[in-house]
Amino acid sequence: MIRHIVMIALLAPAAATAVPFQDTIALDRAVAGFTGQATGTEGGARTPVDPRLRLANCSMVAMSWRTNNHDAVVVSCSSPNWRIFVPVAMPATPPPVAIGAASPAVRAEPVIRRGDPVMIEAESNGFSISREGVAMGDAPPGGRFMVKVDDTRNPVQAVAVASGRATLPGWIQ
Repeated sequence: MIRHIVMIALLAPAAATAVPFQDTIALDRAVAGFTGQATGTEGGARTPVDPRLRLANCSMVAMSWRTNNHDAVVVSCSSPNWRIFVPVAMPATPPPVAIGAASPAVRAEPVIRRGDPVMIEAESNGFSISREGVAMGDAPPGGRFMVKVDDTRNPVQAVAVASGRATLPGWIQ
């Protein structure tokens, strides 16, 4: 009996000096408060913070969105220095567009189609260069595509300007 009491007395100081770890359940509550949604729901943390993490105890955690898409919450501590990313459950379909907001991008119709003859032109003060070729793919205005030029082995990348006309990337028409 005395041996057990001595053993407990020896273990008690070791337990008291153990390094405290950050409470992951408290982090889950803080993330839910930050997002305004419960864990596992749309807009909330996808899953709870992994309880196996052994983060040093932090008296004041900071939270921010990882990107403007609000796809993850960044939970960080400055002293001691650590940071984790908590993924957010995103909606399965895009949210409806509000009235007056920009509409989703509409894909432009190609002005150049595969097999079309194309004139690639580039000019600047004092010089002008042009080459004929055949389009190897479709491209809307401003879109990049490859052009096969007869006397070269490798195709050339071009930017569609109009039907049958293109320029080199980096050149303004």
